[in-house]
Amino acid sequence: MIVGAAAAAILLLLLAILAVFPWGSLRGTIERKASERFGRPVRIGAIERLDTIGFHPVIAIRDVAVAQADWAGTSDFARIGTITLRFPVWPLLIGRFRPQDVTIDGLHLALVRTKEGRTNWDRPDGSKDSGDGGGPDIGRLTIRNAIVRYADGKQDRQLTARIAADPAAGLRVQGQGRINGVPIRLTVSGPAPAQAPWPFTATIDGDRLAMRATGTMDRPLDADAMTLDVTARAADLKLIDAVIEAGLFHTRPVAIRAHVRHDPDRWAITALTGTIGRSDIAGRLTVDKVDGRSKIDGAVTSRAFDFGDLTSAAGRAEAAALEARIGPRLVPNTRIDIGKIDSTDGRLAFRVGRIVGSSSPPILSLAGVMTMDHRRLTLAPLRLSLDQGRVTGRAVVDQRQGQPAPTLTLDLTLAGGDVRAFAAGGEFTGKLAARVRLVGVGDTLRSAVGRSDGSVGFTVRHGRLPARYAAALGFDAGRALLAGSGERAGLRCLVTRLAMANGTARATPAIIDTEWSRMTATGTVSFPDERLSMRLTGAPKHPAILRIPGAATMTGTITAPHLDVPRETKSVGNILKAIGRKITGDTGPLATDADCDALAARALR
Repeated sequence: MIVGAAAAAILLLLLAILAVFPWGSLRGTIERKASERFGRPVRIGAIERLDTIGFHPVIAIRDVAVAQADWAGTSDFARIGTITLRFPVWPLLIGRFRPQDVTIDGLHLALVRTKEGRTNWDRPDGSKDSGDGGGPDIGRLTIRNAIVRYADGKQDRQLTARIAADPAAGLRVQGQGRINGVPIRLTVSGPAPAQAPWPFTATIDGDRLAMRATGTMDRPLDADAMTLDVTARAADLKLIDAVIEAGLFHTRPVAIRAHVRHDPDRWAITALTGTIGRSDIAGRLTVDKVDGRSKIDGAVTSRAFDFGDLTSAAGRAEAAALEARIGPRLVPNTRIDIGKIDSTDGRLAFRVGRIVGSSSPPILSLAGVMTMDHRRLTLAPLRLSLDQGRVTGRAVVDQRQGQPAPTLTLDLTLAGGDVRAFAAGGEFTGKLAARVRLVGVGDTLRSAVGRSDGSVGFTVRHGRLPARYAAALGFDAGRALLAGSGERAGLRCLVTRLAMANGTARATPAIIDTEWSRMTATGTVSFPDERLSMRLTGAPKHPAILRIPGAATMTGTITAPHLDVPRETKSVGNILKAIGRKITGDTGPLATDADCDALAARALR
């Protein structure tokens, strides 16, 4: 009896002490624990109990200051005028603190992230709070006179926001700032963050960037676990990436919408639709953060796509200025430098109904898989369907060593083509095939081809061409002049294999074989200028009406060739000589049919 009574008395005494406990006496302990948590001094002006007795005490914590990290500036990380809260004492007995009915008055918070990604709100060792997955039950939350300043060197973001909350009006955030130099206004609204899941609406408004997200967070104010529907409009996809940090790139103006699920280190984007420039897109995408890298997996389709939409305004201006200075070129100056994409890997399957823009010949469809692995971009398998024919193969851009310019490897095959898709006017017909195998170094497609080694081969078989051209290829001036405008001749083959060495392609040689004539072209095509230096010789296959002796040269560029017949060839004396040979019957040897099958097999090997 005495022991039981003593135990009951001790219990009652402990309960009485707990009911009237002076919580202000723990100020030093709380300061020490908080300082350990932040890795910097935490100061508390006072802690006082506002009620008298009970097991749900109400306390006020006044004049709280958390020092700033020494690398993040001189002002305090956080200052709070007063925190008033009520909490149950029983969870404390098992080491849990569950604050309820929290009022924060006079909050000033300075958040900083460096260009290297270091933040001043994580633990001193760089780890993040893991939590217990349930989130605190804070009951009623009231926030007054709160200002948050955020400076992010990694994504070039600055924001100053005012926060207000009360149980009736809910949570409101209003702020202004800049993202990549673009002025924006931020608003966030939702009910009082008292229970999960927590619905919210967030908007970013600006002339060059506007986003709206409506959804729910699994736990109040926990943006690491949420489901939302997003609409976005931006002058550049990179501006949207500065918000979501998915490792995206510069583009023309963007308008998209999607359903999004975000978990720690993962974005899952479904029902994605929208436009980039004049290109439409639809598909799905997941982005996982693994060891500081973005791992992308997705599939995207487009009815019509312009690859020019995947360039920045600065890149387009540079390309326009270059073309104005040097004129048009067959090989585009598309930038292939991927050195800055140093933290993105993954796989993206794509399918395009039609390429629009400067594509020539028109591409009916495009499909393939793009794989990125530590700055090695592979397009394989790659398939382009043309109006006539198809291109298959692979392309690799390799910059894994961090070198200033990547190595480009091309292995492409054109089969089933028609030369009419490439030759304007439709005067030439024939089945076209080609094989490109090149390896070169350069930061653009043009410069890489201009320093490449390998081979380019193409053939045109079983075609037709104007008879006057067939005669001219054999230097038969008489037959070329007398041929009717509608008269046609058979094109047995046009075959060439260009052996490329450091950007200079040497014809070995080029053969044009018609039923009337045969021409041989030797010389070079120098890239990236695409400069021609070719010597043309030909002979008829039948006795010529008026055969002009000599040869011609072709200079200029691929897109603007210039044919030059030497003065002695076109002189009156040479023409008279040709007439004399015709009279005497000595017009020179005749050409024979080329072995088109063997030449084509060699060119396309």
